[in-house]
Amino acid sequence: MAGLAATLGAGAMSNSIGEIENCPVLFVIGSNTTETHPVIASCMKRAVRKGGQLIVADPRKIALTRWAARHFQPKVGSDIALLNSVMYEIIRNGWHNKDFIENYTEGFEELRKAVEDYPPELASKICGLAPEEITELARILGTAERVALFYTLGITEHVTGTDNVKTCANLQILLGNIGKESAGVNPLRGQNNVQGACDMGVLPDVFTGYQKSANPEVRKKFAKAWNMDSLTDTEGTKIPAMFDGMVHGDVRALYLAGENVVMSEPNQEHTINSLKHLDLLIVQDIFPNETTEYAHVVLPATCFAEADGTFTNTERRVQRVRKAVEPPGQAREDWWIVNGIAKRMGRDMGYTSSEQIWEEIRQLTPSMGGITYGRIERQGLQWPCPDSSHAGTCFLYCDNVFPCGKAQFRPAQWRPAVETPDAEYPFVLTTGRRLWHYHTGTQTRRSAGFEDIFPEELIEVSPQDAERLKIDNGEFIMAVSRRGRVRVKAWVTDRVPQGLCFMSFHFHEACSNVLANNVFDPVTATAEYKACAIRLEKDKIKTQRHGGTEKKW
Repeated sequence: MAGLAATLGAGAMSNSIGEIENCPVLFVIGSNTTETHPVIASCMKRAVRKGGQLIVADPRKIALTRWAARHFQPKVGSDIALLNSVMYEIIRNGWHNKDFIENYTEGFEELRKAVEDYPPELASKICGLAPEEITELARILGTAERVALFYTLGITEHVTGTDNVKTCANLQILLGNIGKESAGVNPLRGQNNVQGACDMGVLPDVFTGYQKSANPEVRKKFAKAWNMDSLTDTEGTKIPAMFDGMVHGDVRALYLAGENVVMSEPNQEHTINSLKHLDLLIVQDIFPNETTEYAHVVLPATCFAEADGTFTNTERRVQRVRKAVEPPGQAREDWWIVNGIAKRMGRDMGYTSSEQIWEEIRQLTPSMGGITYGRIERQGLQWPCPDSSHAGTCFLYCDNVFPCGKAQFRPAQWRPAVETPDAEYPFVLTTGRRLWHYHTGTQTRRSAGFEDIFPEELIEVSPQDAERLKIDNGEFIMAVSRRGRVRVKAWVTDRVPQGLCFMSFHFHEACSNVLANNVFDPVTATAEYKACAIRLEKDKIKTQRHGGTEKKW
């Protein structure tokens, strides 16, 4: 599983988008697919039309549940307890793939012992499902011919995110759903080219293609290519440490490229305070945004339609992107800006085109060695693609061949969210995206059509909670956490169960990240966006609707 763990840690799908509609059983957990990945959701719907069985595990009644044969509603942050209990039942009933486990895996006994602590009767108290529901889910998955598992940030954006991912992998290894078409473990990437960014080495401990910076041979190879004597073996700094370092004076300058951190980082007050401590903040982006307000220098970059290069999508497919229009004003391609700064600092990297940079990448990256501009002129290729005769890899671990020997079970124990409801903050807030807007709204909120359809943030509140607190649908209320407060309009809906609220972070007027808890997974440093404690208060400024506008009393 070393290779499997590396792939899942990088967020890449083990299988392909085109395989989805032929999946006999699709298990979607922690993914609001119809709103965050609508194209992939359409593939899932086609699978259902062709007779596939869609199973959804999500605390909310997301739109995808209308297509599901079964919707299970576990409590936020209980995924490990639920999946461990499912594996307990699968093993107890003999539904696990014994041949695959015996011949191609290691650590089964450790897993079996770990899940013995999660019989459905006990796990039920953690995840909120009835014991019979846990057994039903285990039966569906355990007796299926093949299962494809899909997840997104509902799994990863917890302090236990790494363990959540390992548990998803454990389940699929237990069932032998690895190395097969229309199966596998499939994280769906949530932002354009975020897969490509990780593949290119923006993570703090790797070079391109997840080649570890701790490996002296890897460092030697890159140092030679870059005409340097040596490269440091020091692991880079992760985002939480960066922001803490700004406050403590250890980080004096920050260079942001395409990152609106004021909106996207948890605990907005802490983020802004950190930026104010900097001696130099450089922001490289396509539009002014909430973060450029604090910048000392703003560098105008090109958008996707104004640049040449490559994107890599969620199924590991490297694709060409071509300039369609000339960039406005002084906007320049990102590589051109970085290259120019390096030259003025005394280091001429000598790049003259995106294709030249890609050639260097593929020469240094074994998994992409066979991907040339010529080969992806019309159709992209999926890595691994080691040489020019290779057709690319549709699904990983074919014929049960793993890069580092056998697939390894990695048992994990459930831990609660850092903040849980109490008398002062009795609600759980979970956050995510809306169909009509994207990320921090830098682009979509400049689109009149999207703004007309969904012009403001709403906080989803259950009918039971709204009735108890005397909250009307469409009424402004205050959502308050230990870090801040947001004035936001209530959406009274059965999309959320009692005790749970939901918001997005698209709108600066009411951003969920003002409230979100800046605590992090110890391995990946991913924030726990999916769970924090809040309370709801009646807004002191009463409003009434009149003629389509709001009037304050």
